[in-house]
Amino acid sequence: MGKRYTMNHEVAYYECDINQNMTFPALLSVAIKASSDQSDELQRGTEYINTLGITWVITQTEVKINRLPQVGEEITVVTEPTEFNRYFCYRSYWIYDLAGTELLKIEMSFVLMDIENRKMSSVDAELMAPYESPKTKKIRRWPKIEKVEEEQRKLYHVRYYDLDSNHHVNNAMYFNWLIDVLGYDFMTQHEPTYVNVKFDKEVLYGNDIESFYEIIEGDEVKTRHEIRLGDQLACEANILWQKRS
Repeated sequence: MGKRYTMNHEVAYYECDINQNMTFPALLSVAIKASSDQSDELQRGTEYINTLGITWVITQTEVKINRLPQVGEEITVVTEPTEFNRYFCYRSYWIYDLAGTELLKIEMSFVLMDIENRKMSSVDAELMAPYESPKTKKIRRWPKIEKVEEEQRKLYHVRYYDLDSNHHVNNAMYFNWLIDVLGYDFMTQHEPTYVNVKFDKEVLYGNDIESFYEIIEGDEVKTRHEIRLGDQLACEANILWQKRS
């Protein structure tokens, strides 16, 4: 395993929904900040890798939730680059409350993308050396994401503030499109326990995307999601929910 990095954070009201729980975009943003701060500390930050003509892109995110952080709560984010292979880098995040209880765990995979041609770039061992994570030949197999079958949909337009400094849609924004379609009643009556999201294709400024979804009722409620750009799949996700107590 690689070098661990710890960051403290106080959950602000603007990072939370009407249930006073931290939103997925806020959680993802705080987690990414922790790994970005570590990269800066190791002289492998955004400015450095941009000089090499490359940038990091998230390809998969898996979240296991015991409890979502709440407004005003002080949390600790711990992150560790676990391993990398020729094309993928894997990183784990843990979020704890003040008592040291694990609230949730996030697993992510990243690739390096050539900024000019927007194609995937191989991972250089020298670039990864400061993180002290082991190199492997194995590619992680993520849990299979079930496709949307009985589909419903909603149209969204990609706005200027949906973009990040890499000039593509911030990964956190996809969660807004995934979740918003479920509606007020569903979101106030349910809370998530598990999320599996795969990012397949870049979405750019001015694009019109459609967020497809399906709600499957059972002992545990499951939602299936797909974000499509025309006939191309941009993002897909499965989320498990429990009734809010």
